Parts: sequence; structure tokens; C-alpha cells
Amino acid sequence: MRTRLGCLSHKSDSCNDFTAILPDKSNRALKRLSTEEATRWAHSFDLLLSNKYGLSAFQTFLKTEFSEENLEFWMACEEFKKTRSAAKLPAKAHRIYQEFIDVQAPREVNLDFQAREVTKKNLQQPSLSCFDLAQVRVRSLMEKDSYPRFLRSKIYKDLLSHTQRRPS
Repeated sequence: MRTRLGCLSHKSDSCNDFTAILPDKSNRALKRLSTEEATRWAHSFDLLLSNKYGLSAFQTFLKTEFSEENLEFWMACEEFKKTRSAAKLPAKAHRIYQEFIDVQAPREVNLDFQAREVTKKNLQQPSLSCFDLAQVRVRSLMEKDSYPRFLRSKIYKDLLSHTQRRPS
């Protein structure tokens, strides 16, 4: 955690210790990340989100912009959809709503009134799809706004450069 925060505090759009942004925080992980893999992230937002290293790098970038709540909400929705126990759905749904969607939520995401109200109504009968509209809106916002900035960021460019300099 200290390394990650140090990386962010030195320069908000740069990171030289890439192990701080990778999921298992090891040099082996960075060695497994290929230039081709990192380059593919620029071709598809879905590829970025589906790759654990891409997701971690994007999350680090969002933290420098103080907008990581959007990705954290998206990830919470993805995890929520994996819930197998119907008995656990209401509590999990309300926790996500209170943390990300409710007005004045601690990590409130930017949603329009309609999406917020539809989601609130869906919580009366929680289902695995109760956050779908809100998740689509937040994902779209990230894809149109944060993702292009990430691709232009020094974090992404430095990561690409690091994978290209690495000996085979």
C-alpha cells in the first residue's frame, strides 16, 4: 500500500514501480505482461476490463483522477452478479446501493435521475439484474471519458514502454 501511495504522490500521472499497480505485486507478474497484451487494451475497453493487469492499471489511473468509484461500482456489480444465494441478494444489493448510488453515498457514482430511480425501484425485489441500467451508464461514462484519458496517460505509456524495453 505504501508503494502504491508513494507512486501516486510523486507524480500524479506517472509510475515507475509497476509492481505497485499489478494485482499480485510481483516482478514475475510484470514479466508475464506482454507488449501485445498491453497494446490490445487500446483497441477495446472490454479487453482492458477483462484483463487483470489492465484492470489494475486502469484503477490506478482512476485513483490519480479521484474517480475510482466508477470502476469500483462496476466491479461490485460484476461480483454481485455471481451471487448464488438468493437469501444474500437483498443485503448485498442494499450495501452496493448505499455505498455507490444513494444520494450522498460515500462513493457516489455519477448517474442521471432516471437510472438512479430505476435502480432504487429494482431494490424492492432485488435480482441479479437490479443494477444493470446503472452499471451500463457508469461503464459508458468510463468508456467515453476516463478510458481515452487513460490511453493518453503517462501511466499507460510508461507501462507500454517498460514492456517494450524488457529483454526477451
